[in-house]
Amino acid sequence: MRAAGLVGILNFHCAHNVLTRLDNTFNAFFVRIRRGEKPGFPRYKSCLRYDSITFPEHGNGCTLLPSGKLRVQGAGHIKLKLHRYIQGKIKTVTIKRAAGRWYVCFSVEREPIPLPFTGREVGIDLGLNSFAVLANGTEIRNPRHYRNAEARLRCAQRKVARRKKGSKRRRKAVQLLQRAHVHVGNQRRDFQHKESRKLVNEYGLIAVEGLNVKGLASGLCSKSVYDAGWSSFIQMLVYKAEDAGRRIVRVDARGTSQTCTCGANVPKTLADRWHVCPACGLSAARDHVSAQVILSRARKAGLESGAGLIAGQPSGANVEDVNLMRGLRNLLPSGKG
Repeated sequence: MRAAGLVGILNFHCAHNVLTRLDNTFNAFFVRIRRGEKPGFPRYKSCLRYDSITFPEHGNGCTLLPSGKLRVQGAGHIKLKLHRYIQGKIKTVTIKRAAGRWYVCFSVEREPIPLPFTGREVGIDLGLNSFAVLANGTEIRNPRHYRNAEARLRCAQRKVARRKKGSKRRRKAVQLLQRAHVHVGNQRRDFQHKESRKLVNEYGLIAVEGLNVKGLASGLCSKSVYDAGWSSFIQMLVYKAEDAGRRIVRVDARGTSQTCTCGANVPKTLADRWHVCPACGLSAARDHVSAQVILSRARKAGLESGAGLIAGQPSGANVEDVNLMRGLRNLLPSGKG
């Protein structure tokens, strides 16, 4: 661009952001070296791989006009399809390219909008058979978007493999493969946004496990763990809860599936999906009991810290129903049920 005399169309702050990204990338590279981790030397990104530019200040090189169009320095006025009204003050603007399509992302600053108070509490046990099981026994099914799209992705990948490198037909095939992966990601995000919104609207206290997702994803179930997307789901819960004035409590994940609600240790293998406590006689689904243990740990942590957890009756099929199940269990003859 310098040789062509087009430097004048560049925005200084946008170009400075490119250098900031480069500096952050190499700083992270040297940190990994010092830690003894796999370095992963930064990859050079050509114009075909550099897919986004950021304007750190709205109004300086990039402005959203009252007409709904976006004015970009050096590109002119661009028509937008706004999927919702922008609330708050726009701070930064990022223009990105994904699978041959262009998007603009606005980072805004606004005041939180708290929801009406509710004293309901819930614990969430994340899993693979079911995406999540709540302390009241509600089960959220696992949609398995990636698993269901594997056949379509396989066909798209084979088209890419058959094309000659550097050809136009290969670029078209790569774009089709990218769009297939983007569709799966959009399905997953849509599902997680809807479920996290339901939970935040309904409950005032949400207890979740502090999972080491990276460690879990390094095992035999890595594909299923990545397909579930637990980290992004918890992240959505956290920022929605903060905006709505709800409380999110992370508890230690160790032993939640090996402990009964009465506190007794009940060892189980991964294949054991039913919980039977020899101490109190509780018999229930493994994930359901784990969700109740998570909720009880969150309550205990709040009481010990003096944070004042939301008062009220325990959630769902909680203590009252669990005690009823224990009573029925004790009435049964030995060795039955």
